[in-house]
Amino acid sequence: MTEKKSYYKTRLRGRGQITIPPEIRKRLKVSEGDDVLFFVNELGQIVIDQVQIIDPEQAWFWTERWQKAEMESRRDYLNGDFFEFDNADDAIKHLNEYAHAKDKNK
Repeated sequence: MTEKKSYYKTRLRGRGQITIPPEIRKRLKVSEGDDVLFFVNELGQIVIDQVQIIDPEQAWFWTERWQKAEMESRRDYLNGDFFEFDNADDAIKHLNEYAHAKDKNK
């Protein structure tokens, strides 16, 4: 079975501007004001893709260290390896007891 290819034509305007056809915008899930990325792949083809710019104030969340901790936390949660507390005082008490027990074992 041969895949049907769709082609879309647009015209280059002044200052190098083009209009991305609506079918392509829909497929990329982009709309006015979104950033798009153009790059040349290893086959020499020009590719356009959606790009999300990370707010500098949120960049810490996407660091390798933070993402690793997120995965470990999720794994613990899925395995039931966590504690639940009725209030903050109980949680703090547990943490203090844990720290004290850890210090005794050194």
